[in-house]
Amino acid sequence: MGLGIIAKILVGLVAVEHIYILWLEMFAWTTRGPKVFRSFPKDLFEPTKALAANQGLYNGFLAAGLIWSLLIQDPNWSVNVALFFLGCVIVAAIYGAATAQKTIFMVQGMPAIIALLAVLFL
Repeated sequence: MGLGIIAKILVGLVAVEHIYILWLEMFAWTTRGPKVFRSFPKDLFEPTKALAANQGLYNGFLAAGLIWSLLIQDPNWSVNVALFFLGCVIVAAIYGAATAQKTIFMVQGMPAIIALLAVLFL
């Protein structure tokens, strides 16, 4: 059993979301970041630029793993890699919601949970 088309689309959407987060945190932290993260003090964007870029890099790794899962020909490996990286996204979303901003769970965690359920059941 490999990834069905609906599961692939959902996994792909989670990957695209994390590519956007990579771009935002690595390349647009001081320009677009203040518009996205309104509760974060504006005077801290410049001093936290390197920290945000580091976070963006990790989001890129999550996206890369999800994209990799879509390219794997072996159906079992494809499912297992997708489940692993979706699980990583979910854990990161739970941690982010608990420590930074509660909306992180809805924005990042819920799409990953939906994709994970699709991988498991569709």
